[in-house]
Amino acid sequence: MPKAILFVAIGGNNIVEGYHSLIDGLQAAVEMLPQHGIEVQKISHWYKTAAVPISDQPDFLNAVLRCETDLEAHQALRVLQEIEAQFGRIRTVKNAERTVDLDIIDFGQGIFVEPSLTLPHPRLQDRAFVLYPLRDVAPDWVHPISHKAIAQLIRELPEGQDISKFKSN
Repeated sequence: MPKAILFVAIGGNNIVEGYHSLIDGLQAAVEMLPQHGIEVQKISHWYKTAAVPISDQPDFLNAVLRCETDLEAHQALRVLQEIEAQFGRIRTVKNAERTVDLDIIDFGQGIFVEPSLTLPHPRLQDRAFVLYPLRDVAPDWVHPISHKAIAQLIRELPEGQDISKFKSN
């Protein structure tokens, strides 16, 4: 069976315990993926974004990873959730602050509508913090349901989402 192309959104806005900065913790999570059968091929720029929906939370850092895997979609989801837990992610209320958030955006252009997994990610077309970094790693990506190109999805984004490339010191 050929490897599946997997796009993973990564983000966070709380420093992981034991790391000096938010970016250090997020990069450590990326480095764990190959140990679990998810090979990272490309990493987008890191973006600084305000919380969505708007709140008084600290800003997030976000990126998208282009990966390959022999895992099935549900196995990949379990791996991502295990890594989140290892980095202190506790799922409390929706849209809460988080240390590391790993979401499957697209898995082999497949369409899944199940209680535990909906793909492509059901809100990706509404989120600048997903679309801009996704364009970095897959400029020709097309939404498997709407068949819209990523450039069109970016043009159609709802207004009011602050996003800028992150410049580390």
